[in-house]
Amino acid sequence: MLVKILLTVIFLAVTVYVGIYSRKQAKNVDGFVLGGRSVGPWLSAFAFGTSYFSAVVFVGYAGQFGWKYGLASSWIGIGNAIIGSLLAWLILGRRTKLMTQHINSRTMPDFFGTRFGNQGLRIVASIIAFVFLIPYTAGVYSGISKLFDMGFGIPYEYCIIIMALLTAVYVILGGYKATAINDFIQGIVMLGGIIAVIAVVLNSQGGFTEALTKMKEVLPTAHDLENPLYKDFQPGDFASWWGPNAMSLLGVVVLTSLGTWGLPQMVGKFYSITDESAIKRGTIISTIFAFVVAGGCYFLGGFGRLFGEPVWNEARHNYKFDDIIPTMLDTAVNSDLLIGLVMVLVLSASMSTLASLVLTSSSTMTLDLIYRDKRAGADEVKSGEIDDDVAEKIERRKVVIMRVLIVFFIVISVLIALNPPTFIAQLMGISWGALAGAFLAPFLLGLYWRGVTTASVWACFIWGVGFTVVNMLLGNPINPIDCGAIAMVGGFPVVLLVSLVTKKLPQAKLDSIWKCYK
Repeated sequence: MLVKILLTVIFLAVTVYVGIYSRKQAKNVDGFVLGGRSVGPWLSAFAFGTSYFSAVVFVGYAGQFGWKYGLASSWIGIGNAIIGSLLAWLILGRRTKLMTQHINSRTMPDFFGTRFGNQGLRIVASIIAFVFLIPYTAGVYSGISKLFDMGFGIPYEYCIIIMALLTAVYVILGGYKATAINDFIQGIVMLGGIIAVIAVVLNSQGGFTEALTKMKEVLPTAHDLENPLYKDFQPGDFASWWGPNAMSLLGVVVLTSLGTWGLPQMVGKFYSITDESAIKRGTIISTIFAFVVAGGCYFLGGFGRLFGEPVWNEARHNYKFDDIIPTMLDTAVNSDLLIGLVMVLVLSASMSTLASLVLTSSSTMTLDLIYRDKRAGADEVKSGEIDDDVAEKIERRKVVIMRVLIVFFIVISVLIALNPPTFIAQLMGISWGALAGAFLAPFLLGLYWRGVTTASVWACFIWGVGFTVVNMLLGNPINPIDCGAIAMVGGFPVVLLVSLVTKKLPQAKLDSIWKCYK
């Protein structure tokens, strides 16, 4: 216990110190939200990866999908690396950086309002972002709390509150720069931790070959057979390339990989990177990081059936999937030092994601709802509309409001996490489905195609949020994860079709925006 506590305390002390160290760079909005748009490739790549992969992936998704698909769940991690990281950086990175800087956009809702010349879009997008980032945040709290309960015996409620306080401290102090530096430190811990955990878990089963042989002999449980997922199950499917149901697995790959393209906290990383050469290097770093961390998490979860059947929740008619990874670790890991490393690993993954979520939410509410007129911009200072002193006061006021909203957002998400409505993976499915369903298509197409209309963006907002919410209100007749994947992909035909029959933006405005690519 002493070793575990010592490692955790050292990690948390470093985290808070980084917040204190970075506070001087968080005095104005650009510094607090974007790190002055001067964050290098290593920090940006690690910030992207650590915001992507949290306890939701390590505990919730790896456990649930490892149980459902066996070793084939590793494809989810591969999809996260190729689609969610590599292609996201290649397709979105440069254009996002150039266009958002050109139109002076600091948030995704701000992008919609400025790019399409409609402040209503900006307001509604900010509300969507704020509301649907909350269940994702609650899922992150839930995931880390389950592991801390296993590792330290600390009650679930105390873990959530402690995590919330610590995250609030360093984000409020240092803003995005503190988050990015901590993400780099936390990313290194995640890389080393996941490799060590995989080695120990496989060793507990007699090595990889022996563990693979055991997986070939595993059959679905009695409760599994009630699920149509296994209607065509063949012996050995849990150790096969495609698992017991390849189409269902594809839906998970789409949700967890393509979803990052439309999430405000992920796309925001491209706003702050220094230049185009940094984007090229960041692409490589981010992809390697995702292969190791995401691939490792799902590969680890694929062996979950070797560690016993999880508890069946009769009320919800499903397994307690969130207990699978903690049970694996509790069974396989006998070293206090390694358990301490696992705790720090999950702390790293979760705090980086939480920091990104709360910073995104607070900045969106402040800049896109409270200060929609973008006062205190560089253009106003140059034109003499406001002087430097007034601009500085307005900037400081915005930062104060963002810090207050960080606390507000954390309190709401903690209240939900203390009584979560469903298990972790479904919380994330609801959040990602609504956000990416609403934002992905108009954002991506808006970077590349002049023909996207304001009406089509409205239509996609209604589609993404409406489809997800209606499904949830009807009791999830479509699994939230499949629903999220449908919402994302369905947004593209919505934007394309509506754009073809609605009023185009003025050509002069489009020419002005597209100058950034020349």
